[in-house]
Amino acid sequence: MDIIYRLKTLRLVPVVALPTVESGLRLAELLLDCRLAVMEVTYRTECAGEALEQICSRFPELVVIAGTVVSPEQADQAVSAGVEGIVSPGFTARLATHCQARSIAFFPGVCTPSEVQAAREEGLQNLKFFPAAQFGGIKMIELFGALYPDVLLMPTGGINQDNLVDYLNCANVLCCGGTWLSPQKMLAKGDWGEIEQRIKRAVDLLDRQA
Repeated sequence: MDIIYRLKTLRLVPVVALPTVESGLRLAELLLDCRLAVMEVTYRTECAGEALEQICSRFPELVVIAGTVVSPEQADQAVSAGVEGIVSPGFTARLATHCQARSIAFFPGVCTPSEVQAAREEGLQNLKFFPAAQFGGIKMIELFGALYPDVLLMPTGGINQDNLVDYLNCANVLCCGGTWLSPQKMLAKGDWGEIEQRIKRAVDLLDRQA
């Protein structure tokens, strides 16, 4: 199934910085149990590469995305692990070309019209709007929609339980990325009860908006 269709259907992507591989495996299982079958594992911790490989291998039904990818080498590692998509905090033509050559969905980070246009010139129409809250939030998303009606955005940064629906109601939003579901400190502490409750509250909110 096409990753764009799946992300549009799922609407929310948990973005995680894993302290250990084991925490990633447990979180993957929990997300599937809670019917949120997607995870973006960021290259912000040393175990990210191994975690991606094991999660992709053990949970083929999960949409696994590599996040905070800033080099072709990281992209190659993620593709070899089996991810379905690659997210970068920024845009460079070099990384875009590299990912396209590997036939992997690539979502570069943008926050200005110039960056959106540069990405479009490389044939990219599904972009990460990051950091969303710091660069105008919903008002900026609406402006991008007026300027570039062919572009869909994945806003990340400042998204939470309280404003998620407002972002999802924007016609040019593909899905939202969120770190509030399983913050790194909470994962490190093993606060799985609170993490589960946060995921369930988010899924319930999505169900009520369906």
